[in-house]
Amino acid sequence: MSGGRTALVLGGGGITGIAWEIGVVTGLGDAGVDLRTADLVVGTSAGSVVGAQLRSAASREELYRAQLGPSVETGPPAAMGRGTLLRFGLAMLRHRRDEQAFRARLGALATAAAAAGRTPTEEARRAAITARLPSTEWPREPLTITAVDAATGAFETFTRDSGVDLVSAVAASCAVPGVYPPITVGGRRFVDGGVRSVANVDLAAGYDRVVVLAPITRGIGPMTGVDEQVGGLGGRVVVVRPDAGSTAAIGKNVLDPAARAPSAQAGRAQAEAVADQVREVWTG
Repeated sequence: MSGGRTALVLGGGGITGIAWEIGVVTGLGDAGVDLRTADLVVGTSAGSVVGAQLRSAASREELYRAQLGPSVETGPPAAMGRGTLLRFGLAMLRHRRDEQAFRARLGALATAAAAAGRTPTEEARRAAITARLPSTEWPREPLTITAVDAATGAFETFTRDSGVDLVSAVAASCAVPGVYPPITVGGRRFVDGGVRSVANVDLAAGYDRVVVLAPITRGIGPMTGVDEQVGGLGGRVVVVRPDAGSTAAIGKNVLDPAARAPSAQAGRAQAEAVADQVREVWTG
């Protein structure tokens, strides 16, 4: 590899986003581009799961095959219901000029939904996350996981040195407001890091070579999109987003476990088309 520090940024995108990102990473590995050598991995929501998986000892092929097998999710597929979407929209209108207030409002909505029993329990979410991770121990290689304080809307990052166990960090980053419960960490409750930004690409600022895998790239309202943050990185950057085939495989509900295998397969197939572009940035 040529000189310069490398960062891999993994964005949010639900259950299908996990599968698609694993498929892309596996396909790039097939083409000789190994993103697991990154000096830094940043994971948001679905990307936090993938980041923890890639930093484990499991092989790319093992991780890929797991996406083709049975899901750890039980019961009917989760989804963003109309009521939740309406509450999101109202929060955006009310706080479109105050990002932290917007995030705090979503945190309050998430807390209320959990208290009313409209989401799974924290214990159930931790169990589901544990089942997805090859290891529940923080990796030695740098991994940054994003979340948002449900009470204040403050942005938070978790690392090996944060004193937070890996399962809690990942569960917090994946806590989609209104769908999953806020996760309690050290007396505070946290929700999805994606309510700050779909990928939090700015955490890779200062790195020379950055690859972004983003199942979702557009920001909505105060939630910042990928393209808005890429320009401020300064290094060489490539963003891989779903092509037409991957978009069709992912479908309309990114939380539907039935779309995992098609999403992983589409991501692996798409990797062949983007391999040269990624290689040019990653290895020079």
